Amino acid sequence: MSGSRLTIWHEYRHEKHNKEVADIYPEGMHRALAAGLAPYGFDIKTATLDEPEHGLTQEVLDNTDVLTWWGHMAHEEVRDDIVDRVQERVLNGMGLIVLHSGHLSKPFRRLMGTGCMLKWREADEKERIWVVDPSHPICDGLPECIEIPEAEMYGEHFDIPPPDTLVFISWFEGGEVFRSGCCYQRGQGKIFYFRPGHETYPIFHMPVVHKVIANAIHWAQPVSNPPMVRGNIPEFMP
Repeated sequence: MSGSRLTIWHEYRHEKHNKEVADIYPEGMHRALAAGLAPYGFDIKTATLDEPEHGLTQEVLDNTDVLTWWGHMAHEEVRDDIVDRVQERVLNGMGLIVLHSGHLSKPFRRLMGTGCMLKWREADEKERIWVVDPSHPICDGLPECIEIPEAEMYGEHFDIPPPDTLVFISWFEGGEVFRSGCCYQRGQGKIFYFRPGHETYPIFHMPVVHKVIANAIHWAQPVSNPPMVRGNIPEFMP
């Protein structure tokens, strides 16, 4: 669905302190993602950690259909009341796309209910991301394998609940494999975890990565159902 209201949330710290990252993403990873996703017709806004309320005011979230999240070096600086706000919106239908090191973000850990830890290695290894559920909407229009020329390795065991649907598995040159595309539902909201995106590689400039994220945004878009009625109901209301 074109026109989905998308908010791209990015920690935006590495680019300010690391020249290698700044050279790859001179305007920040969030701006690179926004540019790559713009052709898909989304109504795109960005938000970053150092903005007031991390850029995620109640008004912003109430007007967000899907939120993407990338964080790494400052997970614990995210305020718990903002995490509460994000969780509540997901439970009430907002989609959440968690990217790469966002696996340790407060919102993802809260919604998964586990530690979400894994093993990793930075060794410029080739990654092959294999489609394991070609019928899933996130895989629409993708090749059977996406190749990332240089990537940070993530390996099992990944401490997450079993995905509702597993759509991608990654293989790395060192031999490890990883569940790299995981779908969940929490309340009325859909969540997708997508592994690639380490800050020292130009992964968020790759059109095929934009395609995966765009597909995930379409999939996670809220549905137009009537509000759920909960609590004590004194009589049947057809």
